Amino acid sequence: MNIISVIHNEKELHWRQMLKCVWSLSIPAMLAQTTYIVMEYIDAAMVGSLGAAASASIGLVAPVLWFLYGIGMATVQGFSVQVAQFIGAKKLLYSRDTFRQGLICVTAFAVLISVIGVYISPYLPGWLGATPEIYVGAYDYFQVYMFGMPIVMLRILSTAMLQSSGSMKSASFFNSIMCVLDIGFNALFIFSSGYVAILGIDVWWPGFGLGVKGAALGTITAEGVTACILLYLAMLRRKYTRQKDGMKWKLTWACLRDALKISCPIALEQGVLTGAMIAMMIIVAPLGTVAIAANSFAITAESFCYMPGYGIAIAATTLVGQSIGAQKKKFAKGFAWFSLGTGMFTMGTLAVIMYVLAPEVFAFLTPVKNVQDLGTEVLRIQLLAEPLFAVSIVGAGALRGVRDTLFSSVMNLVSVWGVRIPIALYLVGIYGLHGAWTAMCLEICFRGLLFLVRIYKQKWENRGSME
Repeated sequence: MNIISVIHNEKELHWRQMLKCVWSLSIPAMLAQTTYIVMEYIDAAMVGSLGAAASASIGLVAPVLWFLYGIGMATVQGFSVQVAQFIGAKKLLYSRDTFRQGLICVTAFAVLISVIGVYISPYLPGWLGATPEIYVGAYDYFQVYMFGMPIVMLRILSTAMLQSSGSMKSASFFNSIMCVLDIGFNALFIFSSGYVAILGIDVWWPGFGLGVKGAALGTITAEGVTACILLYLAMLRRKYTRQKDGMKWKLTWACLRDALKISCPIALEQGVLTGAMIAMMIIVAPLGTVAIAANSFAITAESFCYMPGYGIAIAATTLVGQSIGAQKKKFAKGFAWFSLGTGMFTMGTLAVIMYVLAPEVFAFLTPVKNVQDLGTEVLRIQLLAEPLFAVSIVGAGALRGVRDTLFSSVMNLVSVWGVRIPIALYLVGIYGLHGAWTAMCLEICFRGLLFLVRIYKQKWENRGSME
């Protein structure tokens, strides 16, 4: 289905057509997110085999990486949302120029983040309350990942540009390949060389035995290979973002102004959410290595439920953005609601599956029985909130398509820091890690209701000029 043609040429869309459009973009995006889940599970299992301390060292710095990743995503979306709307308006020269400016700005930003990250890496574990047994591993993992941040950001940018132009399948396929590469590179860098049994045959494996540091090296290497492929597709193959000889590589105030209008609220939103994760880690860290490891594994396990929601959110941003660009307000509203329903159904169903399979999932992720039991218990608390979690995730994606990004930022600030953190501070002293996850569950339900009201009241008008 050529969705861009459908949006431009159809005067009315039956609900079945809208649902088909949502699913046709959502399924490839969800598959890509699913491959991330598989990668996270296998990565966690690889590191988990090294012991609870190795898992805890990565879990300690993971929220900071999510914070930086989220800010980078906000920078990318400042340009990708514009591209989606320009494509919807059939302004290909504008979409191509916006991509070029995005390349310049995202690369510069990523280099800056990389330099800052490498500089603070020796001090970060101490700031987060690391115990001596996990300090070095946390430092090694974070430092290596920071060196590779420009590579990660270029992969994110090229993926977003392909998705904004409707090329979900290509973006999803090669991001899936990245996950396969990540598994191979992780095995190469994490474990020592030696013979391994494969299908009953002893095969020599040339491992480097770098442990936790090897996990970061494996991920960055896989990111680099994938970034090269996706940049090639976005810059030379996809007509909506294709770059040709003679095109000027310069920044314009109009593009940067619109990018800032879109990115700043999203960056605030991501900063609020991931900043809260850092605060939660500081709250959890005094509970000890087992609690840190269980918390980290529970977050990984929950991704099985919520990562597909982010795939649907990407589809919502694309569909709403292109509808707004084509001046089809009714289409934008319909796509937003169908995306929301799809997200709630998908994440709610996955939450039921995960609730049943949680003990088996944790047994796969770690051999440490105490970590398995604690992780299963806290995860099951959070799974009750997944349908409303879907509302906040997909709703934010739909609102980005209409450039209504400030609401998400403000509501996340109010909800996370006004509800989650205070409740967690109170409950963690009484119930330990269970209290922290109860606070998370209550806050996500509250936030989901706020987004549901916003989507209902949204006028679905373009809030920014595309000229």
